[in-house]
Amino acid sequence: MYQLGQRAAVSLGSTVRGGMAGWGGFFFSLLNYKTEKYVIAENRRIGILFRLYQLAVLGYIIGWVFVVKKGYQEKEEAIQSSVITKLKGVTLTNTSETGPYLWSAEDYVIPPNGEQVFFVVTNYIETPNQRLGFCAESSKVPDGRCETDDDCMEGESVTAGHGIKTGLCLNSTGTCEIHAWCPVEYNKRPAEPLLSDAENFTIYIKNFIRFPKFEFSKANVLETSDESYLKRCFYEKENHPYCPIFRLRDLVSSAGHDFQEMAVKGGSVGILIEWNCDLDKDYSLCNPQYSFTRLDINLNNSITSGYNFRYARYYKDQNGETYRTLYKVYGIRFDIMINGQAGKFNIVPTVIAIGSGVALLGAGAFACDMILLYMMNTSSFYRERKFEIINFKKERTKVKDEKVGHREKRSRRPGAEKGATNSIKNRGETEPTAGSSAESQPPTEKRGPTIPRNTGQRYSAPPQGTETKHHITFMAHN
Repeated sequence: MYQLGQRAAVSLGSTVRGGMAGWGGFFFSLLNYKTEKYVIAENRRIGILFRLYQLAVLGYIIGWVFVVKKGYQEKEEAIQSSVITKLKGVTLTNTSETGPYLWSAEDYVIPPNGEQVFFVVTNYIETPNQRLGFCAESSKVPDGRCETDDDCMEGESVTAGHGIKTGLCLNSTGTCEIHAWCPVEYNKRPAEPLLSDAENFTIYIKNFIRFPKFEFSKANVLETSDESYLKRCFYEKENHPYCPIFRLRDLVSSAGHDFQEMAVKGGSVGILIEWNCDLDKDYSLCNPQYSFTRLDINLNNSITSGYNFRYARYYKDQNGETYRTLYKVYGIRFDIMINGQAGKFNIVPTVIAIGSGVALLGAGAFACDMILLYMMNTSSFYRERKFEIINFKKERTKVKDEKVGHREKRSRRPGAEKGATNSIKNRGETEPTAGSSAESQPPTEKRGPTIPRNTGQRYSAPPQGTETKHHITFMAHN
C-alpha cells in the first residue's frame, strides 16, 4: 500500500509538472518573434492576381490621392468671408388703385443696406389709405364668418384674420365686425408680375475671403488696371467668369427656372461661391467658382413654393391722424453661401499618404498569402515551405556537436593508418627471428599474411580486369 501511494504521488507530481511545463511553453511561445521568409511560388494565377492588385493600388494612390485629392497638401477649410451686395435698376408701375409709381433700389430691395441675404420685390398687392376703425372681416377668413352675434365673441381675435371681434355679426357680409386697420387687405394677387422689368436689375457681389492658417486673403473682383471694367462687364461662365456683376434673369435661369414665372409667386435662390485654392500655384490662379440653385422648390408638393411677406408705410394727414399703405410683396430671396478650402504642400500628409499606400500593398500580399496557403488544393505543400521554426540555441548546439564529431573522425583516421603501418613493420621484423629458430618448433601449415581490420580497403581484392598484385608470403623453414 505504501508503494502504491508513493507511485500515485509521483504520477500526480509528474502530471502537475507536465501541466506547468505546458503552460510555461505557451507563455514562452508568446515571446517568440516571427520574421518573414520569402518563398517564390511559381503559381501564375496568384502572381497575376497580385500584380493586378498592385497596379490598382498604385493607380489609386497616384491618380486619386495625389493628383485628384492632392493628398500631399495640408488642408484648411475654416474659411473667413465677408459679403457686400449692391443692386441697381429702376422700373415704373401703374395700377388703378395707386396710379403710376417709380420703383428704385431703395424701394424693392429689403434690407437696402446690402447683406448676405436680401429680398427683391417682383410683385405686390397694395391696400392704400388704411385707418384704424371698425369694418367687416374678409369673407375669405373662415374664423370671421358668422350667422348670429353669438359667433362673434367680443374681444376675441380672428384666427388668421385682421383684427379683434366687437361682438356684432354683419348680415350684409356674413362676417364679424372687427376693430382693425380698415379697409382690410385686398387679397387678389396679380396674374402677371408688376415689376416684370426686375429681370434686368443687376447685383454687384463683393466677396472677401481669408485662410488664416496660410495667412492668405483675396477678393472675387478681378484684378485689372482697366477702371471701366466693372461698369461694362456682366457675369458669363464662358467669357467673363470672374466678373462679380450679375443680372437677376441670368441668376434665375442658371438655377434652371424662368424669371417671369418665379416673379409671380416669388421664390428663393441660392448663390454658392466656391473657393478651392491650390497655394502651391500662382496667386492669380485662386479664383471663385459660382453655382446657383433654387431652394424653395419641393418636388413632392409645389404648393409650398414661393416667397412673400407684408410691410406697411405710414403717413399723417393734415389733421395729424395716422394712416398707412399696406403691401403684400412677392419676390425672390437670394442667399449667398461661401464655401471653400486651401491646400499647400506639407511633408506630414505626404508621408501619411505614402504610408497608407504601402499598407494597402501589404494587404494585397496578405490576401494572396491566405489564398495560397489555405484556399488551394496544394495549400499544405506551400505551408510546409512557408513556415520554419528556428531555435538558435538548439541549432548552435547541433553545429558544435557536428564540429566535434568531425574533429574526432579526422583524428581517428591518422591513428588507424599509423597502427596498420606499425603492424606490418612489426611482423616483418619478427618473422625472420621466428625463421632462425624454426628447428626448435614443430612444423606448421602454410598461410597467407594477416590483414589488420583497421586498414579498410587497402588490402581488398583487386577488381576484375586489372593486373594481379603480388603479396608477400612468409613461410616457415623446414
